[in-house]
Formats: sequence, C-alpha cells, structure tokens
Amino acid sequence: MTSSNSAQPLALITGGGTGLGLATGLEFRARGHRVIALGLDTEPELEGSGIEFQRLDITDEAAMAQATAGIGRLDVLVNAAGIIQHGGAEFTLPGFRKVVDVNLNGTQLACLMLRPALAAARGSFVNFASMWSYFGSARNPAYSASKGAIVSLTRALAVAYAAEGVRVNAVAPGWIETRMSEAAFADAERSTAIKKRLPAGFWGKPYDIAKAAAFLASADARYITGVTLPVDGGYSVA
Repeated sequence: MTSSNSAQPLALITGGGTGLGLATGLEFRARGHRVIALGLDTEPELEGSGIEFQRLDITDEAAMAQATAGIGRLDVLVNAAGIIQHGGAEFTLPGFRKVVDVNLNGTQLACLMLRPALAAARGSFVNFASMWSYFGSARNPAYSASKGAIVSLTRALAVAYAAEGVRVNAVAPGWIETRMSEAAFADAERSTAIKKRLPAGFWGKPYDIAKAAAFLASADARYITGVTLPVDGGYSVA
C-alpha cells in the first residue's frame, strides 16, 4: 500500500468495510479524499464506492505493518473497527479479552504504526468511543470497558502527539441504526424504551456519525484536540 503522489488527501479507516466505518469512508470520499479501508468484513455499499478495501485482522501486528508500510503521508486515520459479543460471552475471560483486543489494542496498534505518516502530513486521528464509554452496559462489560479506555487513550495521545502537529479526537456514537444494534432496534419493547429517553426523538443514522468524524478531522476543528464528541441525540444527558 502506498500513498498517492497527487495532492489528494488520504484517509485510512479501520473497520471501513461495514457500518459506521463504511459510512465515514463514504463521507470522506464525498469530500475528495482517497480512502483505504482495512478490516475483515464488508457490506454491499462498499461495492463501487471507490474505497480501496484490504482484508486483514487489525490486531495482527505483522499484517498491519505490511499493509501500512508504504504510507509516507496520511491526512486522516479513523479507528472505527470494533466488535461486541452477546449472550453473556463478554463475561467469560476469552470473550472479554477478544473484545478488548479489537476495540482497544487494535486502535492503539494503528495509532502507533501510523503516527509517523500522520506527523508527516500534520494530520488527524479520529477514534471511535461510545455512549457506553460513560455508563455501563449490564450486557456488555468488555465493550463498555474498552470504549471507556478509548476516551482516556484519545486524551493521552492528544497530548503526546501535539508537538508533531497531530490532533487526536474521538466520536461517541449513541443509538445508531447499524448491523451492530439491529437486535435492540428489532426488539419493540427495548426500542420503544430507548426512543422515549432520546431527546432527539429518533435513532441516528450512520451518516450522522460520519459527518461528526469528518468535522473533527477537518481544518474547521484545527483548535480541537483530546475531545470525545457525543453524537447520540442527547441520550447520554437525558
């Protein structure tokens, strides 16, 4: 994988083949970026989008090193890759470790490996936290813990990378209509309870997150770093 020789800005998105990562990639494409997506899964919207997809495990250090070796300059890194496990799996040691490895360690690995490329472009990191970064989920302790850690990691790297002209921020999605939340959305009782709490009165769409991520990576946010921006229709303050 190599950087483009043109003046076209480059965005790399982990988890960029599905859900919020894919929506974010489509937004960056619409804004004129070349977009490279890394991950293990795809959705039909990727086809014909112009996003360059490479299948790999973002927790695999050797695979990540090989995939990113040719990138000399990178304008934006979006760490959208994440998993959640249901049915009590996160209460087991293997289940807990797997979620933390993808959601937290995978994000840190990408930040570490691509720091020089972001510094060369004085670029921007956008990490993916969650509304569950701030309050617990009885069903998903590993997801909650990993996303809480993303907030702290974002703050720490914002301070660590500032001297290189690199900004580090995060978005914290709330209830968004994606494949990850389809079980809750399909449960009439649960979905109704969620909607009642939402000041906005409706679930968000993936593009709501994508536009927030694009803003944080843009020159309009040049004086913003170390921030985690809730994009949740007010759910976390209701």
